[in-house]
Amino acid sequence: MVGRGELTDKAWTQIEPLLPASGRGGQWRDHRQVINAILWKLRTGAPWRDLPERYGPWKTAHERLRKWTMDGTWEKILDAAVVKDDAVGAIEWIVSVDSTVVRAHQHSAGARKKGAAHRQSKRSPFDGECLGRSRGGLSSKIHLAVDGRGMPMRVILTAGQAGDNPQLVPLLDGIAVARLGGGRPRSRPDAVVADKAYSHPSTRVLLRGRGIRFTCPERADQKAGRAAKGSRGGRPPAFDRVEYAGRNVVERCINRLKHFRDLATRYAKRAAYFRSELIIAAIVLWLQ
Repeated sequence: MVGRGELTDKAWTQIEPLLPASGRGGQWRDHRQVINAILWKLRTGAPWRDLPERYGPWKTAHERLRKWTMDGTWEKILDAAVVKDDAVGAIEWIVSVDSTVVRAHQHSAGARKKGAAHRQSKRSPFDGECLGRSRGGLSSKIHLAVDGRGMPMRVILTAGQAGDNPQLVPLLDGIAVARLGGGRPRSRPDAVVADKAYSHPSTRVLLRGRGIRFTCPERADQKAGRAAKGSRGGRPPAFDRVEYAGRNVVERCINRLKHFRDLATRYAKRAAYFRSELIIAAIVLWLQ
């Protein structure tokens, strides 16, 4: 019997063929049991050591999360779910982008700062783990791109004080949906919808060069600057109010992701693990 928040039989049927075979040294603990353990942790936000006995040892679940983070298994599962939806024409290629700040628990700042993957910057000692200082303390920022239905297509994690606009192009560049019939993956949306935080002349020029329609309101300072130039300021950028009204799908997706308490507050010390938790939550949304 499937418990609350656990994988359904239908979802497991789609996931099972994508999982790695048994590792060295013998048979792994049942994959479905371990994934359900990770989902329980995501849903409740409880410490790993409080994992119920029915899910097996907590160290096994944590190690499986770590191992599949390192070998890209979670991204592979998400990509497969997206490709299957695109094959039946379900994906709506009007991409909406937005970001949200997640308060980081004090325990998330305890990661050891060793190795190239966790190199510190001079600006912030937490940059290597996507942690930043703000008035509320430590925080991380989730940058999200969704399709026209609000289904997550791409997620990027940065420090909490990072700006939104610099992450727009990396978000779009990370979208690549393979085609079942062969050929290059599709990566260019029909349109991108964003709020004023992404309004910048260079962004508009770049997306225009890629042939992507950009629906974004112009900021007041940009309007004033254009007006001050008179006829040299050019015409205001096109803005479709009806299309912009559909941008709420990305905000609704963020709300759905934050139903997982382990994502509403960051407890993970490693940014890589927290990003994997975001991807796992996205997989759940695609398979529902």
